[in-house]
Amino acid sequence: MRCASWREILSAQLDGEETGEERVAVQAHLDGCADCRAWHEVAAMVTRRARTRVVTAAAPDLAGAILAAVPPPAPRRVVRWPGGLVTGLRVALGLLGAVQLALGLAQVGQGVNAEHLHPAGQHLWHESAAWNVAVGAGFLFVALRRTPPAGLLPMLSAFVATLVLLSVNDLVTAQVAVPRLVSHGFLVGGYLITVLLYRLGPRPADPPQGRRTGRSRWRLRLDDLDEARPVAAQPYGAQARDRRAA
Repeated sequence: MRCASWREILSAQLDGEETGEERVAVQAHLDGCADCRAWHEVAAMVTRRARTRVVTAAAPDLAGAILAAVPPPAPRRVVRWPGGLVTGLRVALGLLGAVQLALGLAQVGQGVNAEHLHPAGQHLWHESAAWNVAVGAGFLFVALRRTPPAGLLPMLSAFVATLVLLSVNDLVTAQVAVPRLVSHGFLVGGYLITVLLYRLGPRPADPPQGRRTGRSRWRLRLDDLDEARPVAAQPYGAQARDRRAA
């Protein structure tokens, strides 16, 4: 067999495709042929370099081009209200709350001193006075605190809407005096200021700085099963006694 045929077998050996008989025969040929031995060494070195070759040519950095092609984000319009406006609204709400509270207390005194009222009518008068006192106290509470008045708005909205509708009906049917309707202006003004404070204040979904935003520690347990606990290891003698008892 010529050296060219042996070198084909050597090439197959470098690729791991030779048979057992070819491996033994080609090794015997390499022991007696210096040219094929030198060829095999060069071929093995080239194969090893081809398989362990490191790509030195660095890929082009396309990060800059990609970032340059991305359109810039649209500017966000953030309306920043001056702190003096919020402070002024709180002061105004506090004054309206004090006036509303004074009107409610005065209404209580007038209802007690009025002798011509029917007992049921006097109770309705006191009930109305209690509402005025509660609304005035609510205005003062919102004015003194820094949290948004979200919890007070549903009740105030329903109360003001109902009061406006009934006041218009009483005014059309001439069942109420104009000065009495004017006193409701303090209530409507305080309600509008409360709405403004809610709109200008932070939302409940945005926690303030420094407050913990982790998961709640409260968990709902659907059963009363105790958690599984690891059983302490017992000596071999105790385990044997347990098996005998079983």
